[in-house]
Amino acid sequence: MTDIQAEVAGPALTKKAAERSKMTREGFTISPWLYLAPALILLMIWTYIPLAETFRLSFYQWNMLPTSPQRFVGLLNYQRLLALPEMRNALWNTLCYTIGLFPMSVIIPLFVAIWTQDLGGRARTIYRSMIFVPMIIAPVVAAVLWRWLLNEDQGLVTLALDSLGLGRVGFLTDPLYALPTLTWITGWKLIGFSTLLFSAANAGINPSYIEAARIDGASRWRIICDIRLPLLSPTILLLSMMTVLFGAQWSFAYINVLTNGGPLKSTTNIFYLLWEYGFQTLSAGWSSAAGMIAFAGFAVLAAMCMWLTKRFAFYDN
Repeated sequence: MTDIQAEVAGPALTKKAAERSKMTREGFTISPWLYLAPALILLMIWTYIPLAETFRLSFYQWNMLPTSPQRFVGLLNYQRLLALPEMRNALWNTLCYTIGLFPMSVIIPLFVAIWTQDLGGRARTIYRSMIFVPMIIAPVVAAVLWRWLLNEDQGLVTLALDSLGLGRVGFLTDPLYALPTLTWITGWKLIGFSTLLFSAANAGINPSYIEAARIDGASRWRIICDIRLPLLSPTILLLSMMTVLFGAQWSFAYINVLTNGGPLKSTTNIFYLLWEYGFQTLSAGWSSAAGMIAFAGFAVLAAMCMWLTKRFAFYDN
């Protein structure tokens, strides 16, 4: 910088330094909080106030009628819920939903995204369209479609199995098959979403890494193991966390439409159970206690997933 430039820029630099010094001395400015205020207010109204009210109601007995008094019962709701066999069955089914969804929300989409990475032009467009179609179908419409396909008397799948000599299967009426069937339908909806995320993450990998590995003679399998999978680890862990936290919740619509929690409570998970307590038996205390148990359990799982993500995710640059 010449002497003339220094003389011209001097006052401006001094003014900026004075402004920064003034902001530091003040230590607090209201402008960021004004920008955040709408989001914080909505978050408070729709999340934290209902959560606090649910926690309070979990210690009361109340039938949700405005004229009915709320009776304080302490921890009695929690004790009775944990002693109920249907509560333990719902927690076990929730675990089964979560584990059963992993192949369709993580493993198969990861395989499809890597396998189709080298496709080009029209073939890639066609495969992406076909695999994403289930995601844009409304859950109730998808449930009605699958109920028609799996109908024990006239369903196409049942008739096909019968023609092959395998007999008729009660996919939605037999307790042995109902839960795997609902897990399959929920996973069928998720495959397109997960594949799209994996495809986007796979396309974002720096191609110079792949080219350098190919020049060094690395096989496609070594490229997948040593380059693609490590760089896809953040997406793998993100989808794994979403499956753990939301998988059983995503199955609620199919339980409600297809089985109503049956047969013999074989498809009831924790989310359907707390809905039953709240809106069928009008037991606000039991519903709130079941909701708080689910919240506490999933909060621990979320903390573990966040730790795993920070520990094992590998980020380029």
